[in-house]
Amino acid sequence: MSKYIVTNPATGESGAPYAQDSDAQISTAIEAAHNTYQNWSKKTSVAERAALIEKVAMLHRERREELAEIIVREMGKPLAQALGEVDFTADIYSFYAANGEKYLADEPIVEFEGEGEAFIRRSALGVLLGIMPWNFPYYQVARFAGPNLVLGNTILLKHASQCPESAAAMEKMFLDAGFPAGAYQNLYADSKQIETVIADDRVQGVSLTGSERAGAAVAETAGRYLKKVVLELGGSDPFILLSTDDMDYAVDAAIAGRNDNNAQACNAAKRFVVIESLYSEFLEKFTAKMLEMVPSNPMDEDTYLGPLSSAGAADGLEEQISRAVKQGATVHARGDRNGTYFSGVVLTDVKPGMDAHHEEFFGPVAIVYSVKDEAEAISLANDTPFGLGSYLFSTDKEQVLRVADQIEAGMVYVNGVGLDSPELPFGGIKRSGFGRELGRYGIEEFVNRKLIRILK
Repeated sequence: MSKYIVTNPATGESGAPYAQDSDAQISTAIEAAHNTYQNWSKKTSVAERAALIEKVAMLHRERREELAEIIVREMGKPLAQALGEVDFTADIYSFYAANGEKYLADEPIVEFEGEGEAFIRRSALGVLLGIMPWNFPYYQVARFAGPNLVLGNTILLKHASQCPESAAAMEKMFLDAGFPAGAYQNLYADSKQIETVIADDRVQGVSLTGSERAGAAVAETAGRYLKKVVLELGGSDPFILLSTDDMDYAVDAAIAGRNDNNAQACNAAKRFVVIESLYSEFLEKFTAKMLEMVPSNPMDEDTYLGPLSSAGAADGLEEQISRAVKQGATVHARGDRNGTYFSGVVLTDVKPGMDAHHEEFFGPVAIVYSVKDEAEAISLANDTPFGLGSYLFSTDKEQVLRVADQIEAGMVYVNGVGLDSPELPFGGIKRSGFGRELGRYGIEEFVNRKLIRILK
């Protein structure tokens, strides 16, 4: 029986299952992707492919309400945020449509002092596999597919099993935009079939956004077959508050940083590291705001916090909280839980050595720490196996630059949250993965930087 099925976390209702692809269908998809690369990608220009990507952006904007409602059903995202995701996704496609030619232009080697000339010409590699998560069903795909289709790579896309409807909607948009059938194909595949795809000689690389476990498995398989990998995995991003001239602004930023997307984002603020002199005020105001958020129907226009993505996700989060308490953490405050509707939880007294100190909480759970000075804040922020993003609040510009240099993460956002943008690179270090998406670097991952030297 197929695992691809929509189970609405707000109601528990399940739709009809989507048929899993057979091995023969997947083999046909790989062949189509390879043939399209050979016979279409190599014969079209960057400008032509960019024009098609802009049509994909246009279709996202035209179908935004329909697309948003799909992911509300699939993973419980509040409608307003679902609409925002569709809009941001369209902006990513438009960004690569507008900038593809510039990013892929020939690059002279200016240090070259020999006779003739030398330059780098960028070109596609071939067929790529994308493995994408449920928490941002459209946005995650755009970060991978947008730049690579402009470059000329062709895409096989395996989406999360709870997102079959949005997966089908995306494939249709690429076809409706005018891409040939083999340029972007959705796969309803299981893990064993995905291993076969990675092993195929026609597949040149794989990009995964997901859990550490999934990332390790994919990287192991890809390494065995010498395939390029980009991994964007989990995170336990610190929110470091060293000084502020507006505590209410800092608290509102902390609330948004923790709870957007139903608090299910890899780059959400999860650990709140507060200087001792501000700790009591921050904790009081932050806790009050966390308790004010009552999860509600994600289809209501004014809902900010909806259900968690599944009953399993809610049960897993509850188990993490219970284990933290058994190991010595304090539940400073928490709201009610009703099935998948999970209210805010604030934990204190979390210490090194506890599981909670080093694991990721995927839901509205915040850990708040007090530190005596800047050095302790940096040490605590870096005491994590992850290294995705971070948030730093300070009124001292010199301190900002000094601390930012010492934070072990792929991204540092200063005095604000929700600052992502299509032109800004996204990615992490340590167990948060490697490689970059978005911005110029997002089109540089799966590329052949071919040296051409001409003597005469």
